[in-house]
Amino acid sequence: MARVNDRLELDDLLGQMTAELGILHSQVRGGDYRDGGDTPGPASLGARLTAGDSGVIIEHIYRTDPELPGERGPLQQPGMDIANGDVITAINGVPVKTPADATRQLHGQAGQQVLLDISREKTAQRVVVKPVTPMRDTRLRYSDWLQDKTDAVQKTGEGRIGYLHLYSMVSPDFAGFVRDFYAQYDRDALIIDVRRNRGGNIDSWVIEKLLRRAWAFWQPPKGPPYTNMQQAFRGHLVVLADNFTYSDGETFTAGVKSLGLGPVIGQRTAGAGIWLSDQNRLRDGGLARVAETGQFDMDGHWIIEGLGVGPDIPVENKPWATARGHDAQLEAALDYLADKLKQEPIPELKARPIAPAGQPAADVSPLEGRR
Repeated sequence: MARVNDRLELDDLLGQMTAELGILHSQVRGGDYRDGGDTPGPASLGARLTAGDSGVIIEHIYRTDPELPGERGPLQQPGMDIANGDVITAINGVPVKTPADATRQLHGQAGQQVLLDISREKTAQRVVVKPVTPMRDTRLRYSDWLQDKTDAVQKTGEGRIGYLHLYSMVSPDFAGFVRDFYAQYDRDALIIDVRRNRGGNIDSWVIEKLLRRAWAFWQPPKGPPYTNMQQAFRGHLVVLADNFTYSDGETFTAGVKSLGLGPVIGQRTAGAGIWLSDQNRLRDGGLARVAETGQFDMDGHWIIEGLGVGPDIPVENKPWATARGHDAQLEAALDYLADKLKQEPIPELKARPIAPAGQPAADVSPLEGRR
């Protein structure tokens, strides 16, 4: 300790000591660091740019959920007429020719008004935009990725297969799950994607919704029938997981396997199975995070930590194919569900004629195993 000169060096020492535990949830965070003051950083337009003959081409504007207008990127704001293929010729009056030029002109401009000169064929316009921080740009890239997956499932599944992705397992993610799940609960099949899930602690909330089972249905005089339990998912389920699925994303994956809700497709998860309370704060507000609560199955066997959750159907996404837009794991899930729906189609909710007046309804018989 006598050789430790500042808080960062103390973090390094604590990190090396913590590493000896070999437990994934044990980390060092925060502390009383020296404050260098605000410094300008990079900013983004929420789009992929490439060099062109007369300026910087907007190759692809990152897409967001059309039902969430508040999530739109800088080039998607109301009143703007900016599209893929448009050319940025200048930023704040300074001509730009390459993405590097654009990066230099946007530096330190996150959240500030920036003037863009944009040309489209023979027309030109000037627009004012507010570039975003790298963190916000990451979320926009994620939203674009998510729209690609959603569109692919919608197209291949012809509307019969639903898809949702859980970014992590904290309260805002559950709000997203509720919005996406209840918009698709009546599909014949559903893919829940927890690849690269960052963890949290809402696995039981999600699994609880998947465990609901319809045992009867109501048929109003007009309109479609609806089940009791209401809004219970009756279709086939698949979970996608990979080696970056972490912490509570793994607990969710293990729960789906243990309860027999559906197969897991992809790769073995990270292996962070010992949970923690984050109660061991240090004097300066930092945290030497120590995992402390082991997880066990109902027979008392220690699970997940150091091993992860293995897939029922192993599928690897090759780096080169992934870079070219392919997703072998998602394709495998779609193929599996297509075959499953052929072999075990979801029965239609179809009421038989009600008996004549005076004749009582049938007794309720056990419905074990029915969807």
